[in-house]
Amino acid sequence: PLSSLIEPLRRYAPSGEINSKVADVDAVFARLRSHYPDARFTELDGLTVEYPDWWFNVRASNTEPLVRLNLEAPNAAAMAQRRDEVLALIRG
Repeated sequence: PLSSLIEPLRRYAPSGEINSKVADVDAVFARLRSHYPDARFTELDGLTVEYPDWWFNVRASNTEPLVRLNLEAPNAAAMAQRRDEVLALIRG
C-alpha cells in the first residue's frame, strides 16, 4: 500500500488537530510566545512555533470560540509530552 511507501519519509509523529475552547485567543498567543521565547515564530495562519526538532501551530476558528492545535515531534513519546505542555498553556 501507499502508506508503507510513505512511512520511511515521515520525519515526525503528528498530534492531529486538537480543539480547545478559549475566551481570549490573543491571551493564548501571548502565553505561548512568553513560554517559548527562543522559538522561531510565524503568523501566516495563526501562530506557528518552531524548534529544530519539533513545532506546533495554533489557529483560531473562524466560526467557533476555539483554537486548533497541530503539533509534530520526532517520536510519539516526545509528541505526547510536548502536546500536553502546549495544551496546558492553551487551556491555562
